[in-house]
Amino acid sequence: MLENNKKIVLSGEAVLEALAEIEFILISLHKMGSYYSDKKTEEYQRATTEFIDNEKVTQKLAKVRRILSENFDTSLGEDDMDDIERYMENIEFWKPQN
Repeated sequence: MLENNKKIVLSGEAVLEALAEIEFILISLHKMGSYYSDKKTEEYQRATTEFIDNEKVTQKLAKVRRILSENFDTSLGEDDMDDIERYMENIEFWKPQN
């Protein structure tokens, strides 16, 4: 890890903005899970999908990612990756089951 990336400083405003997005998503999903706990799984799945789409959850998460990563030094290392890329390299993302 680059020395510049060992300590990242964010403004309180930026952190609050990121936390507000996370709080909205987390609490909303929790409330949905509680509400649909005794209902049909299909209803919960539909409501969750609609929430993700209608509330633009992926865009909100992208915003949080931007806030958290914008102060990183993205200089490439000997492996032609920056610290963020290197750390994320082994994440196993969702893929369709075949």
